[in-house]
Amino acid sequence: MFDLKNKVAIVTGARRGMGRTHALTLAKAGAKVIVSDISLEGCEKVVKEIKKDGGEGLALKCDVTKKQEIEQMVKKTVEKWGKIDILVNNAGIVEFKPFLELTEQDWDKTLDINLKGYFLCAQAAAKEMAKKKSGVIVNIASVAMGQQGIGFPNIVHYCASKGGIVGMTEALALEMAAYNIRVNAIAPGMIDTPMVDPVMKDPQQKKGILARVPMHRMADPQEVSNLVLFLVSDGSSYMTGSTVVVDGGWLAG
Repeated sequence: MFDLKNKVAIVTGARRGMGRTHALTLAKAGAKVIVSDISLEGCEKVVKEIKKDGGEGLALKCDVTKKQEIEQMVKKTVEKWGKIDILVNNAGIVEFKPFLELTEQDWDKTLDINLKGYFLCAQAAAKEMAKKKSGVIVNIASVAMGQQGIGFPNIVHYCASKGGIVGMTEALALEMAAYNIRVNAIAPGMIDTPMVDPVMKDPQQKKGILARVPMHRMADPQEVSNLVLFLVSDGSSYMTGSTVVVDGGWLAG
């Protein structure tokens, strides 16, 4: 059910953190994985890990805010392996700054990477998927998505981008169903990655955040990657337009 043999996957933001774990997990399940990020050197290190475990991978530098680089990534993927079956939109940033101090440049940078980048990658990959009427897209959102999620101070731009991802996922799922392309999102809570280091290095902030999580701990990135594997596999064949929360019970609390 979770066998990805002969599948071709692109994972953005894959040089470290959750993206790295997503790439390794899909490769272990049999997928041929494009490891993409802004640092080619970082991507090549992940590909070495993949190959060491007997998998297949290719490192490609790609800035997800640049349409031309995304189109080149998709072109090279198809040239290498003939198709695209899976896209994991994972590239993202978070920069902490009070709302009244946010600049237009701060806003644009975060929305360009976290939301526009997802749109550009999804569109480029979906065009290839539509040719064979098959594919899966997984968008990494966050519990900081508003509405059914929660808001956070000092990251208004980040919260706006993650809420946008959820809305885009739902609308995209409706359009892409005609092409047998499934689109889902994952909303992680506190995951032990470099992205949350600025917050979790402060003992008081760490204590306060974990006190709100019923399981009283952060998640290992693998605990999110396991869900990615499920959503891109045949095990979730009737799921599309969903946002699945992985947060240790935070929202339930």
